[in-house]
Amino acid sequence: MGCAGSSFAKGEGNKKIRKPKPWKHSEPITRAQLVQKRDEFWDTAPHYGGQKEIWDALRVAAEAELSLAQAIVDSAGVIVQSEDLTICYDERGAKYELPKYVLSEPTNLIPDN
Repeated sequence: MGCAGSSFAKGEGNKKIRKPKPWKHSEPITRAQLVQKRDEFWDTAPHYGGQKEIWDALRVAAEAELSLAQAIVDSAGVIVQSEDLTICYDERGAKYELPKYVLSEPTNLIPDN
């Protein structure tokens, strides 16, 4: 008789991640402003709870290609609630919410001159 949980592999059942659907910032934003917003988010995010290692893994995943991002979240034990990574949990049940602006660029990004 086999163990009931033997077919459950780490990362199995995790949603396959994808980039967020196209979105628009409240006002047109430059790449420099977007980078600044992202840096501010990642600098303050760990203060809202959760584990620093998970925040670090999420940042690397958010800035990586999708296939690499998938491997990062799977190996870090991140439980992906929404496919675009906007809501994730760690194995202890702590919630991690990521704004779309750290995951993709808005449709109204002002091109650099």
